[in-house]
Amino acid sequence: MSLEASRVESQMSLYSNMLAFLSTPLIRFSTSEQSRKKQLYEDLSTEFPLPQWKVLAVAAIFFSFCGALLLIYFTMPDIDPEALKIPRNLADLQVMKEHLSVYTKDYTFQVLTGYVAVYIFMQAFMIPGTIFFSLLAGALFGIYKGIILVVCSATAGASACYFLSRAFGAPLAVWLWPQQIHFFRAEVAKREGRLLNYMLFLRVTPTLPNTFINFASPIVNIPYHTFFLATLFGLVPASFLSVRAGLTLGQLDSVGDLYDAKTVISLFILGLLFILPTVLTRQPQKTRSL
Repeated sequence: MSLEASRVESQMSLYSNMLAFLSTPLIRFSTSEQSRKKQLYEDLSTEFPLPQWKVLAVAAIFFSFCGALLLIYFTMPDIDPEALKIPRNLADLQVMKEHLSVYTKDYTFQVLTGYVAVYIFMQAFMIPGTIFFSLLAGALFGIYKGIILVVCSATAGASACYFLSRAFGAPLAVWLWPQQIHFFRAEVAKREGRLLNYMLFLRVTPTLPNTFINFASPIVNIPYHTFFLATLFGLVPASFLSVRAGLTLGQLDSVGDLYDAKTVISLFILGLLFILPTVLTRQPQKTRSL
C-alpha cells in the first residue's frame, strides 16, 4: 500500500464516526421518523429553506470574513503564496511549516493574526481542516504558546458558529439532523442544572463531533456561558495532544496517529471524571427519598 493510500485510510478511520453520525438523517425517513421531524419543525418554529433575507445575511457575513482574510494576506510582507495554502494532508502541512518557520521569526504578529483569523473562519463555517492548524501551532510556537493559541482560537471560532447557528441555523440543523437534534435536546433537558459537567464530558471525549456541538448547542437551549466554559476548558486535552504532535511533525504518518486506542480510552476516563460529581450528588437524594 502506498503512503498516500495509507494516509487516506487513516483519515477515513479518524472521521468515520463523525460521518456516520451526521449522515444518518440523509437517508429516506420512515413514517414515524417523518412525524418526529415534523414535530421538531413545529417545536422549534423553523422553516426550510431559509428566508431570502437570512440567506443574504449569511452570505454577507461569509464574504465579510473572506474580505478580512484577503486584507490580512495583502498586509503580510514578502509572503510566499505557497505558505498560505490551506493544508489538506500532512504533506501540505509540512510544506507550510517549512515556509513559515523562518517567516514567523521576522513577522510573528502577522502570522499570529492570520492564523487566528483562518482558524476562526474555518470553525465558524464548519470547514474541515482545523486539526492541521493545531499541529502547525505546535510546530511554529512550541507547546505552551501553541496550546494557548489553539484553545483561544478554537473557542472564538466555536463561539462564532454558536451565534451564527442561533441566528440562522435552526432550520438547516433540523433539516439535516432531525434525529440527532431530537436526541441531543432530550439529553440536555435531562441534565438541566448540571449542563456544564455534561458539556465538558462531550468536549473532552470523542462522543459527538465538535462541529455538531458548536452548531446544535444554541438550538437545544444550551446557554452561551455554559457553552463557552465547556469549550474553553474541555478542548485543552485534545489541543495538548495535537500541539505536542506538531513538535515532531515529520514523524507523523497520518492524523489518525493522534487518536490511537490508548489515547481515546484516556480521554473517556478524563471525561467520566467530569460527570462523576453529578452522579455523586444525586445519590444522597435517592437515599433521603427512601
